[in-house]
Amino acid sequence: MDVMPQQDPESRRPPEPSPEGPRPQHDATPGADPYVMPAEGATAVPPPPPTLRTTLRRAAFGALAAGVLLAGALVAVPDGKDDRPKEPGPVERAEAAATAGSPASLSDLTALIGDRQKWVEAHPKDAPSWATLGSAYVEWGRRSADAAYFGRAEEALKRSLEEQPGERGNGEAWVGMAALANARHDFMAAKRWGETVRKQDPKTWSVYPVLIDAYTGLGDVKAATGATEKFGELRKGVPALARTADLYRGQGWREDALATAREAADRATAPAEKAEALHRLGELAWERGEPEEAVAQFDAALRTDAGHHASLAGKARALVALDRTDEALAAYQSVITKLPRPAYALELGELYASLELDGDARSQYEKLAELLEQAKAAGVDESVVQARYESDHGDPAVAVELLRGQWKKQHRSAAVADALGWALHRAGRSKEGLEYARQAVDTGVRNASYAYHLGVIERELAQYGPARRHLEEALRTNPAFSPLDAPKAREALETLGEPPSGGPGDMQPPPPPPPAPSQEPKREAGPEPRQEPKPEPKRESPRQEAPAPVPSKTAPAPSKAAPSSPAAVEADASKSP
Repeated sequence: MDVMPQQDPESRRPPEPSPEGPRPQHDATPGADPYVMPAEGATAVPPPPPTLRTTLRRAAFGALAAGVLLAGALVAVPDGKDDRPKEPGPVERAEAAATAGSPASLSDLTALIGDRQKWVEAHPKDAPSWATLGSAYVEWGRRSADAAYFGRAEEALKRSLEEQPGERGNGEAWVGMAALANARHDFMAAKRWGETVRKQDPKTWSVYPVLIDAYTGLGDVKAATGATEKFGELRKGVPALARTADLYRGQGWREDALATAREAADRATAPAEKAEALHRLGELAWERGEPEEAVAQFDAALRTDAGHHASLAGKARALVALDRTDEALAAYQSVITKLPRPAYALELGELYASLELDGDARSQYEKLAELLEQAKAAGVDESVVQARYESDHGDPAVAVELLRGQWKKQHRSAAVADALGWALHRAGRSKEGLEYARQAVDTGVRNASYAYHLGVIERELAQYGPARRHLEEALRTNPAFSPLDAPKAREALETLGEPPSGGPGDMQPPPPPPPAPSQEPKREAGPEPRQEPKPEPKRESPRQEAPAPVPSKTAPAPSKAAPSSPAAVEADASKSP
């Protein structure tokens, strides 16, 4: 299994590859064949010794057979050499994956780390090897959710740059620093490192994946699109298809994302690359509200690469939607031990809360707090996950402060905009949070949680028509998007009820006013010339939204349109008495 033993962060180090593979267990009897199973039962009794005649006949037959085998061997290998290609080992496989821009399996990545550790100990001036070691540490820390490796990665990459600065051709170390910044969720730093490499050599294909991640984290869709297109030009094949599918997915182009992701899965060959492609198909199925398909794709990913623990978390999420709660709990508990990401701990806590297992939920939230502290100590910014917890289960004011900090750091992705809008609503500032929630939905991404948050905020502001539309969108996109929020979305929609028949009254233009009496002198009888009515000046009237059915109360007044930007929201609030 491609997993690392679970140890303390200080002692958890990828083991160095052994020169020989494991040998099978066998009998310790001297002279015994180590690859023959010990005899059992009646076969344990030794046969009687053969007669002399039988012995001579066997010897003659053996000599003849040996001669035939030797002749065949000479014909097959005339020069006494084996021309068959040598099967690549784990280090070679990891290097080949890195060269292709594809993920390596955890076991191969472990072998590569051990190989480079030995090499730099004997060759401390080798800058490229230090850069390779640092990049491998980043990948291991990201894939295992062990942030302690990020510190080791930074040391190795800095050592590489000391031996050979980036300006003198050590772009690989700069790319490694960009990948490290992305892993720590410092997207502005990743952008600076990556753009430095691109400025020095625009044809360095390895810099574009880190630039795509940085631009995506900053919410710069245009730059992310350009980087994805350039990567596709420089690096054809599965890696480019995977990045293109992610781009389509982020813009809400479901059909294009699915078609491209399927092509990537069909063309992938290496187990780790194949598992990643199947995982992507599982995520797309989950977002479409197809949990059965999602489970099938996640299972296929795990069969392909048992170390792809993110697929186990995805499977747990889909099992909840299928009401297979016991299996979901077991899957979540397993993945938390193998891949302790804070987001998974929050999901498990909310699952416990939806089952009214309050004690287990509290324990899980305590585990989440520990993981957040560990991430912070390792320099990883998990503000978005922490804010999501604080908004729904803690102090919404803390969530607002955390996300305001993200926004000031230019982290303006759809995820941050949605979380900030929801935090402001939970803190009692729904009008201010409305524009952020709208911004998240307007990116086009098909995320049921984003639509749900926007619908609830609009309902709070008495914008019942848009609220009904977005709540319906959330449940249509994925009816079981959250064990806690999906039931609340259905309840809110039922409270709003059906829209009134006939539509709002201001849908038709007002009738034209009667013509004014003419003051001209009376003319002789004859056909009156046709008077063209003058067009009335266009009047804008506020759109009346259908009010929610509230017994024994008058319908609320229609709300004003929200300002067009978060800054306008603050300006509007300052003008009000």
